[in-house]
Amino acid sequence: MISISDFLPDRTFSSFSRREFLRVGTLGFGGLSLASVLESRASAALPANVMRPKSIVMLFLQGGPSHIEFFDPKMTAPSEFRSITGEVPTSMPGITFGGTFPKLAKLADKFSIVRSYGSKNAGHTYQRVLSANNPLQATVSSVYSRVAGTNHPQTGMPLNTLVLPEAIEPEMKLGKNFETNALPGLTAAGDLGQNFAAFNPIGGGELKDNMELKLTPERFGDRKSLLSSLDRIRRDVDSDGLIEFTDEYQRQAFEIITRGVAHAFDLSQEDAKTIAKYDTSHVFKNKDIQRWGDMRRSTNLLGKQMLMARRLVEAGCGFVTVSDCGWDMHSNGNSPKNLAGMYPLGNQVDHAVAAFIQDIEDRGLTNDVLLIVTGEMGRTPRINRNGGRDHYGELTPLLFYGGGLKMGQVIGQSDRQVSRPASRPYNPSNLFATIMHTLFDVGELRLVQSVPRDIAQIIEEHEPIVELM
Repeated sequence: MISISDFLPDRTFSSFSRREFLRVGTLGFGGLSLASVLESRASAALPANVMRPKSIVMLFLQGGPSHIEFFDPKMTAPSEFRSITGEVPTSMPGITFGGTFPKLAKLADKFSIVRSYGSKNAGHTYQRVLSANNPLQATVSSVYSRVAGTNHPQTGMPLNTLVLPEAIEPEMKLGKNFETNALPGLTAAGDLGQNFAAFNPIGGGELKDNMELKLTPERFGDRKSLLSSLDRIRRDVDSDGLIEFTDEYQRQAFEIITRGVAHAFDLSQEDAKTIAKYDTSHVFKNKDIQRWGDMRRSTNLLGKQMLMARRLVEAGCGFVTVSDCGWDMHSNGNSPKNLAGMYPLGNQVDHAVAAFIQDIEDRGLTNDVLLIVTGEMGRTPRINRNGGRDHYGELTPLLFYGGGLKMGQVIGQSDRQVSRPASRPYNPSNLFATIMHTLFDVGELRLVQSVPRDIAQIIEEHEPIVELM
């Protein structure tokens, strides 16, 4: 584990032994130090023609977003089926989105949506969707981590990371007023083991425990003090010259701990104008939704979560899962009647995703980052007696942006009552395959001896969404 301690004032850095210094640069993954992991990654890296220089940002809307109120409003259907929020015209002629997505509608030619995708899941079962129910029960981000490694070989950034609202506001309390923690299975590693589960910077999981930064109790909860301490340690080592006596991987491990990882997670390092562009705190007030059952899991922090995701992929993270909770649209006390919860939550997704797309475009990263927006299921076509929609797995919202894929498309269509695909259906196995074909040359991957055959088979056995490739 990282063992950065707050040094006693009567002891200078130069008085530490070389062994003690190296403990400062230790990060355990299955018993290996970070330096060892980096060394093994360098000596056993995938061939350059196998791993594509791409990153994934998966925005997962936990709870079940309605496919109708998102991207298939079907205003020609009877009133009990069509979008409650109405529709808004998009930049693609003849295509409309639900009424809470005006900003995304203006950018519709820059991304693709799939109207014939269904999760085939009618419950809050995340692992089943994101693993495509593979034999190892490992989610797509964990399979990626198993093949690509747990850390970026140059920056040391964890390659598989989960960004919850608490990563933005660590002081947020869970319980009666806030229940924003990701629900089980979202980034589960299944039989691959916890070493390949997503790194969660706010706590939870073996990987997080292994990255614990040990300071005195008074300073541990203070993020600014933590970052200041890292900077001070770095200055002390630089001035002492001790870093010159370490080998390359030990030096790299120290650089990662004191510079790369800490700053990538720190939004205060970001330009204030960029933060303002992403910020969704003005969309709604948390206190206004806290009385609604499952909507207590919602926050208005999604914009900054998406900004952190962009910072992480720029720092070398290959797969970022952003969790936005509270998408429960029964209108039975878990959310307000007549799908009124769509307005704050839909408007927030509209603002945050549009800001992310525009930022990625401005930075010239369109081909380097693939954004996916989906959830574990959609919602019933027929509106229930409370004016809400219940669990439904036949159709589910799905958006793709970037990654070098074919954009500006509406792929597939639903039937007249928005209840079934009326064209070629797609499901989580196709989503899983699309992601893997974006990240790897699958044909070359099967030839890599270091990749276990069962992992390679999971990756290559399904077909991606052909219209995107």
